[in-house]
Amino acid sequence: MNNNVKAPWHLWVVGIVGFLWSAMGAMDYVMTKTRNAEYMSAFTPEQLEFFYGLPIFIVAAWATAVWCGVAGSIVLLLRKSAAVGLFLISLIAMFITAIHNYGISNGFEVMGDTFALVFTAIIFLASIGLYLYARAMKQRGVLK
Repeated sequence: MNNNVKAPWHLWVVGIVGFLWSAMGAMDYVMTKTRNAEYMSAFTPEQLEFFYGLPIFIVAAWATAVWCGVAGSIVLLLRKSAAVGLFLISLIAMFITAIHNYGISNGFEVMGDTFALVFTAIIFLASIGLYLYARAMKQRGVLK
């Protein structure tokens, strides 16, 4: 395998956009966990109760999803194959969180509309895309 495979231009676009996307998720996580009054004022009391009452294993899964997404984007930009595993861990953790929020608990009812479900689907699609992209770049020898 050639160790000098040039990074395609789209790696930088995907890596930077992926980082910015993941950073928004990280900001949401931090603002929610620190109970930032201004940020959380957009939510109803029922929604706040839902967010603040998440079981610790779901908070851990949420944190894992968010921070592995951020790290995966950074590692992708550094052209390291660890990006594949980080994006996969992020995706699995997000799946666990979604199963709890929409399947086990009353998250859909609390959020009150389909926007939350659609936005969750968009997050999943972006995460799947990042994972598949990183895997393809690894297979092409772009990531080492």
